[in-house]
Amino acid sequence: MAATGNDAKFFTRGKIQEFKAELQDAARGKDKKFAKRKTVLKKIVANITMGNDMSQMFPEVIQCLPIPMLEIKKMVYLFLVSYGRARPDLIERAIPHFQADCEDRNPLIRALAVRTMAYIPLPSVATALIEPLRHSLKDGDPYVRKTAAICVAKLYLMDHRIVEREKFIDQLKELLKDVNSTVVSNAVAALTEIAERSDNIVLKFSYSMATKLVAALENCSEWGQIYILDSLLNYVPQSADEANTLTERIVSRLQHSNSAVVLTVIKILLYLMNYIESKQSIEYLCKKMGPPLVTLLSSGPEVQYVALRNILLIIQRRPSVLKDDVKVFFCKYNDPIYVKLAKLEIIYRLATEANAKVVLAELHEYATEVDIDFTRKAVRSIGRLAIKISTAGDPCIKVLLELIDSKVSYVLQEAVVVIKDILRRYPDKYLHVIPLLCEHINLLDEPEAKAAIVWIIGQYADRIENADELMDNLTYTFLEEATEVQLALLTACVKLFIQKPQQGQKLLPKILKWATEEVDNPDLRDRGFMYWRLLSTDATAARTIVLGDRPPVNTDTDRMELGALDQLLLHTASLGSIYHKTPDTFIRFAKPKSLPDSPALNPASKRALISPTAVGPPKPVSTAHLVPPIPQSLRTMQDEARTTPQTSSPVSLQGPPGVSEQPIASPVSPSAASLQTPSRQGTTDSDQLQQQRPIPPPKPDDPYANLDSVFGNYVADQPRPVGGRPGEFDDLLL
Repeated sequence: MAATGNDAKFFTRGKIQEFKAELQDAARGKDKKFAKRKTVLKKIVANITMGNDMSQMFPEVIQCLPIPMLEIKKMVYLFLVSYGRARPDLIERAIPHFQADCEDRNPLIRALAVRTMAYIPLPSVATALIEPLRHSLKDGDPYVRKTAAICVAKLYLMDHRIVEREKFIDQLKELLKDVNSTVVSNAVAALTEIAERSDNIVLKFSYSMATKLVAALENCSEWGQIYILDSLLNYVPQSADEANTLTERIVSRLQHSNSAVVLTVIKILLYLMNYIESKQSIEYLCKKMGPPLVTLLSSGPEVQYVALRNILLIIQRRPSVLKDDVKVFFCKYNDPIYVKLAKLEIIYRLATEANAKVVLAELHEYATEVDIDFTRKAVRSIGRLAIKISTAGDPCIKVLLELIDSKVSYVLQEAVVVIKDILRRYPDKYLHVIPLLCEHINLLDEPEAKAAIVWIIGQYADRIENADELMDNLTYTFLEEATEVQLALLTACVKLFIQKPQQGQKLLPKILKWATEEVDNPDLRDRGFMYWRLLSTDATAARTIVLGDRPPVNTDTDRMELGALDQLLLHTASLGSIYHKTPDTFIRFAKPKSLPDSPALNPASKRALISPTAVGPPKPVSTAHLVPPIPQSLRTMQDEARTTPQTSSPVSLQGPPGVSEQPIASPVSPSAASLQTPSRQGTTDSDQLQQQRPIPPPKPDDPYANLDSVFGNYVADQPRPVGGRPGEFDDLLL
């Protein structure tokens, strides 16, 4: 602490001329133990740290290179790394000193010299680094060898041709057999980085090499263990015995104190489980993974969030890992909102018939919280729970009705939306809630909630006595509503007309006229024209199409495809597992990973196998815009309409001819064809689940294209691909 307090005095803005004068005076006079130059160099380094430009000190600092003191060399090398790229003309004067230090008796100085040269991305330095690096890779001191291994990866980023020409990669392979575990871990890290950046280098390990790497875990640092464990993804088991042997040797690492090590071990175990057929072995590993994942929830909120996002993927692939631990994920009062939302999604995933009562009670508590976003998600989770578990439908409806009675605006909006989904899941079971919803129509002010209540009224218009009055009130502000509500109103009016022709014949022409003449949205106009022509030509077809049976809502859309899930689990404990997107979709130069095929790959994983080439942006499909033919009777009507003088519209848009004010006949009557048509001018284990239900073959399109809504849509900022010119390096990955 004393040294830190003494060094604080150096962090003051200084003048370059003063520093130059002090170094020159110290070089000319007697500088006992180089104390004066050490002091000046500390001031220079402190100014660099504060963001001051010290590049003009280059000639004077280079003169300090011959000083045989490690502390001074560290500061000089730090200066050269900071400004060497900006002064390529002067850095060549330092190359002889670098080469001399690479042969120093002190291994710390040798390693420091090699590392500094590798961190200066200049062609002259890269050329001068070749021989010192070759000797350092064979140095007798393990500290020098481990440093040299990382320097090979740095040199590959500068000029991959040098690394390939000088066969440094072969020397890295030799370091994998080194007796020092730290050297092995650094060699693995370097080879992994090179393979990630190269288009023609693929890293693959044999079973014997994989066992040697696992043996090196005992004496590695925690970060070295992560490198080695992560590299096991480059090993493909050829038999179930090989996979079982490796899992037995690394499962003990689940007790490590470092959360990154724990998640990496889980990633490798999940990977190797794809090559194990024994259900007993898989269940044993799942039980082993549960307690370490629960332990991560006692960490800080940031670590908790990372763990929760990974758990959300794990429990979809291996539900038995945490099937009895739903209470562990109940939210605490002091949890940050992002942790609460992540826990909420996991609670829904772990809900079963056995624990549905406990989960519903917890969600009911959440729905009364003060945080609006969290409360909305809790109400929506109650609706999803009713859809997922049929036996929980009645208690969920009871809870939702209690929430509606509270008349809290945002709770009411969400409750209406989820009840609409519940009615789609159970079409004729909960019709008694519709009158209560209609009583609160005037309190709905959000587009999604309005669209939901409009759908309910239109779908059940034949069972609502005053459906026409409700629709008339809702359509009063048709032109001011959001597009989502306008589309719902248009369809609901058509349903009302088909089910109750006498009540809907006054409302429908008005809505069709607004939708086709006074609205700019092309989707709404197209739907209006479509309904208009459909009702004019074939009323029976209109009834079949508009009121046809729809498949009930289910939770299958919440379940990610098994192949895509296996790919994401290969990125456990990485940024991709948090975004739930593979890194190649948002990081340049990132290679896509996929589950490699093997004779040992179990049938469930093999059926869902996705090759790396299948993952990518969807290809554009050329489509032809075809206009449907107009019936002859309608053409005659259109010709007459063209010759008839048109009245001006209150909206400054060119629209189709006006709609006849005469009542529209019932759709079952032959006179329906007289409607005038205008001319258009504008919870079991995943493996068992897959055995019971056949898996469709993988689609060539992007399997991640429709995953935005799978996890609840509570991640506001989605990652975007990092832009840049081809050939540039991504500094975030270095």
